[in-house]
Amino acid sequence: MTYRIVGGLPRGVTLVEVLITTTIVSLLMAIALPLSRDLRERGYVTTMRADLRNLAVIQESHFYDDGAYTPSLTVLDAMGFQPSQGVQVTIREATRNGWSATLSHMATLRQCHLFVGSAAPVGSASASGAIDCG
Repeated sequence: MTYRIVGGLPRGVTLVEVLITTTIVSLLMAIALPLSRDLRERGYVTTMRADLRNLAVIQESHFYDDGAYTPSLTVLDAMGFQPSQGVQVTIREATRNGWSATLSHMATLRQCHLFVGSAAPVGSASASGAIDCG
């Protein structure tokens, strides 16, 4: 049996080299996967925050026109509110004195909450007009 010498070393890969390479790749994946999941979840939360801000603008516009906030997503849709893909909007309360809403995304368990005026606080929101994603 003869070995072909390339650059002074025998050609081929040993089992030890394969195991070391596999171990290194596995360690890198173990570090990278949780980081990518966290980044993805932060993106979903950012999307829900933006949708809540847009909802607040449309609700204020409706209040200016009609003197009350609306619980109807159909009315808000007609006024230009479109939640992002995968976002579920639930308006908990809408009266002349305030409104509240909860947004969730199908890809995460986190939710974002907002209440305005004298509406009952929802979820983890504790201050009127402040979005909280807990």
